Amino acid sequence: MNLFWSLLISSLIVLAACSGYRAGNSGELVTDKRRGTQKSYTVMGRRYTPLLRSDGFAQSGLASWYGKDFHGKATSNGETYNMHAITAAHKTLPMNVFVEVTNKSNGRKIVVRVNDRGPFVRGRIIDLSYAAARKIGIDRTGTAPVRIRALGYRERNTSGGARYRKPVSYDSGSFTVQVGAFAVHDNARRLSFSMRKYHRYVDIRRTRVNGEIFYRVFAGKYRSLTKAETAAERFENSGYPGSFVVALD
Repeated sequence: MNLFWSLLISSLIVLAACSGYRAGNSGELVTDKRRGTQKSYTVMGRRYTPLLRSDGFAQSGLASWYGKDFHGKATSNGETYNMHAITAAHKTLPMNVFVEVTNKSNGRKIVVRVNDRGPFVRGRIIDLSYAAARKIGIDRTGTAPVRIRALGYRERNTSGGARYRKPVSYDSGSFTVQVGAFAVHDNARRLSFSMRKYHRYVDIRRTRVNGEIFYRVFAGKYRSLTKAETAAERFENSGYPGSFVVALD
């Protein structure tokens, strides 16, 4: 069996072990030392590591929206989802950070508060509440190309107006890409040897997922989240399905 098929089968094993979740059910790895909504979580076999700070964060991609099917249900931060409130779901931004969303199709903008996780669809970067989507014209189209910019945590100034407290930027940091996860250590070791031909940083980490042990293979080290995400796409296009970015401790 060649390396590609070995990786694919092992990835399917991880997918079965980490059954899919939607926003509000985080499925955190038991070995993660972060607390609450800062914990890493796994959805449909892909692990996400929430970022601790938001200043300087900007991202472009597709926005979507969610409405009555989730109205009244719990969000990831424990609130009750209100489709008529101005909120949004994002995969990694800190909870309660405010984000400016610009609809590139018509130039309309809105500021939303992140209180949920998602959307877990390839290419989509933010899930708006129905009310937020309606204000910038996405309620009818379903999706739209947007640019999002994190503003920070909202505070009231002495005149009663709003201002945003901006933590240190986290687009810069230390990131790597998980290129495979295996139930058998020898399979992980073989992939790591292959990766060392092309990458200075390669590591294998033992992780417990839903009571089972897996060996995760990381390759490459990046000082920018944007560069790491680009690298993950290259890995996927090169025959390593399911590659994704991981924040290094």
